Amino acid sequence: MEISLEGKRAFISGAANGIGRATAVSMHKLGAEVMICDIDEENFSSFENDIKTFVCDVSDSSVVDQMFDQISEVGLDILVNNAGIAGPTKLVENITDQEWRECMAVCIDSQFYCTRRAVPIFKQQQQGVIINLISGAGIMGYPTRSPYVAAKWAVTGLTKSLAMELGPDNIRVNGIVPGNVSGDRVERVIYAHAEAENLEPETVRKMYKIGTSMQCFVEPEEIAEMICFLSSDYGKHISGQIVGIDGNTETLYPRSLIS
Repeated sequence: MEISLEGKRAFISGAANGIGRATAVSMHKLGAEVMICDIDEENFSSFENDIKTFVCDVSDSSVVDQMFDQISEVGLDILVNNAGIAGPTKLVENITDQEWRECMAVCIDSQFYCTRRAVPIFKQQQQGVIINLISGAGIMGYPTRSPYVAAKWAVTGLTKSLAMELGPDNIRVNGIVPGNVSGDRVERVIYAHAEAENLEPETVRKMYKIGTSMQCFVEPEEIAEMICFLSSDYGKHISGQIVGIDGNTETLYPRSLIS
């Protein structure tokens, strides 16, 4: 099997680092015309010159609209809603209004804003692919991370509903559940968790690993490969699915190590 994205036009949000970056690079190698955005433009210089970059805060609908006015001129076949933030690691009674709203704005509002603009393009051409990045937190609970969990559960529901709504227009919608993805972001989460629970970071890292059946971390490129497969013609009848690339997460919070 040889996956090709030749002739496909793809947009990936939050793609300066991590999963988004890996997906942009993989799609470009497979022949797609790739567009990305991020609020962090420092890493844009390391991308191939023919990957189009936008500086955009996707939690701001007016800025998203301005960006999509330009994307519409190029055309679009694949939307990857990747942008997200970890949110606070706090007991619920200590979470501020601002922390709650910021997490919701980036993790769920942004997916709605980008999808709202992509769907008319897809409907006009009677084909399109939407891939929403979820999280293990979007299919199970996670103490001290309630804003993030709430936002990601919302993405799961949005994914399921959109697959039903858009299927008649040949628009496929799937969700990706990454596991513990190696990189800077999970390290920040680990250190925040360790501080909140008064634990050593290595203890938290071990907790996360044994919370999966395969006792593993995964690499961003593994997530990118699945996104590319689902975006290709090999996935032409795959829709409404929540796909885990996580070694089968059994729990996000194994209490046995901290009791």
